[in-house]
Amino acid sequence: MAAIPDILEFLQRYPPFADLDPAALELLGDVVDVEYHRAGQIIFSQGEDPVEFLRVIRTGSVEVVSDGQVLDLLEMGEMFGHASMLSGLPTGFEARAAEDTLTYRFPAATASQILAGPGALRYVTRLILEDRHHLRSGPSREATRDYLRQPVRDAIRSAPTICPPSTTIREAAQLMTANGASALIVDLGSSIGIVTNSDLRSRVVAEGLSGDEPVSSVMTAPAFTVTAERPGSEVLLDMLDRGVKHFPVTSASGRVLGIVEDHDLIAIETKSSFHLRHAIGGASTVDELVAAASKLRPTVISLHRGGMTALDVMSVFSVVADALTRRALDLVAAKMGDAPRRFTWLALGSQARREAMPSSDLDSAIAWFGRENDDEPSVRTYFDEAATAVTHTLTRCGFRPDEHRVNASDPLFVRSLSSWTREAQSFLEDPTQKKALVLVSVLVDSRPVWGIESEPLIAETFRVARSYPQLLRLLARFALSHKPPVGFIRGLAIDVAGEGRSRLDLKRGAVVPITDLARWAGMTAGVTCASTTARLQAASDCGTLTSSDALTLRDAFELTSQLRLDHQVAQLIAGLEPNDEIELAELSPLQRNYLKETFRAVISVQRRVLNDLSWNP
Repeated sequence: MAAIPDILEFLQRYPPFADLDPAALELLGDVVDVEYHRAGQIIFSQGEDPVEFLRVIRTGSVEVVSDGQVLDLLEMGEMFGHASMLSGLPTGFEARAAEDTLTYRFPAATASQILAGPGALRYVTRLILEDRHHLRSGPSREATRDYLRQPVRDAIRSAPTICPPSTTIREAAQLMTANGASALIVDLGSSIGIVTNSDLRSRVVAEGLSGDEPVSSVMTAPAFTVTAERPGSEVLLDMLDRGVKHFPVTSASGRVLGIVEDHDLIAIETKSSFHLRHAIGGASTVDELVAAASKLRPTVISLHRGGMTALDVMSVFSVVADALTRRALDLVAAKMGDAPRRFTWLALGSQARREAMPSSDLDSAIAWFGRENDDEPSVRTYFDEAATAVTHTLTRCGFRPDEHRVNASDPLFVRSLSSWTREAQSFLEDPTQKKALVLVSVLVDSRPVWGIESEPLIAETFRVARSYPQLLRLLARFALSHKPPVGFIRGLAIDVAGEGRSRLDLKRGAVVPITDLARWAGMTAGVTCASTTARLQAASDCGTLTSSDALTLRDAFELTSQLRLDHQVAQLIAGLEPNDEIELAELSPLQRNYLKETFRAVISVQRRVLNDLSWNP
């Protein structure tokens, strides 16, 4: 039908149509149809062939129904059917008119062409990612997973059960039973302790301890607490990392608001992560550790099928890698005896940023504390042998060492903390040294996973990078040297040099340009080791990047990470070793369009950063 001005004016009020250029909007207006649906009418059913139309609600409302349960209610200005239409997959839900409803309907061919353009890219990508995770898991599990996106205070189910340290174990157990609590808080005045059902079993019943003993004799103190505003996803990772299932939640003033448990935050399929973490902690031999590690890849598949986002899967994968590393170190230390110096094992790269995937190698380093003599033979011999043994164990667990030997098994990455600190300081003062920029990038992404974790370590040296503008300028240019492909021509990905390849390395071509830029931007904002998204947020907050550019890079990072995970899970299911190389011929035209627009967006940000560097030498 011919374009109706009122329709175009209406569409311009809502995303993504508000961002379309006039020509694209007119094209939609030329093909729009108006539909009327009576209350209760099914517009399309769940599991049908891919929908042939995009619909936008003009008046009324539409229920999103999965397996007979209403998941959502869509209202004026919201569109639906886009996920099935754009992906070519069967419909993931039933769309049913909740009341008499008027919709605008656009043919798939025209709508796909318009929505794959840069103006609608961010909005539609976000909707597709949200829809796939919302609908894949079903209503009951989605209601649980929502807590991962919310402040942890929203997951508190009841007021805390609190007692003084003089309370007897028997009285404490009775108090927990009366309140239906699986844990209680012990008020120590300036701090708190915690006692759980598990503690009563393992520390009282199993040990034959009298119920008349004070509860303080079996508590864990001081208890690790989390503030009420922390996101549930971060708290869940801390639980997984520490191997515990209860965290007291405190207000800004330190008052205990309640206790959050693992099952308050996670969906059923995520339980496998905790079972795996428990198996790792209980491994008493290398063979048992390898057996436990064999469950990691099936766990990734389970999390992916359960609808967990790529960023969350990467975080869980990295936390489990930390646990495997710690247990490998425990087993090696038990065999070799105590180390001659206190030391810490540092995760580097994607593991340090908690962005590792099944294809990731594990970069690492050792820093020992104590004497200034960096090369005392007995010290170096112990750590070289220990690092080799740990690396071998982790290789057996399915992690390959870095191909560039950025690993503690290489003597270059085993040294005293004083030596590391001097090296880092020298890079700050003279970043023109050979390989300085590469090593700075490695050291900034360093996080202690075993040993001494409370003392300032290598990455902290670079927190003052803002006072060394020459280093930051060189790091920016180093980051800008890694560019995504400029586009796709006749089935080939074209790089900046004009060369074409039929295979696209998603890590090198899509992820590295973003993580490198985020690292520089984060350092400029005073942030060292952190996730890519945290660095981008910090850069936006301090003005290193505009909020728009930071959001563009975050969206690009999420989209390419999701595509990487989808690709690697498909390989795991097929029994193949996961990698980041994808055949362009395997991508749908829509996927190629989204990747192309993502690359363009990243290149645009890179150009703006380069222009800023040119104006501020």
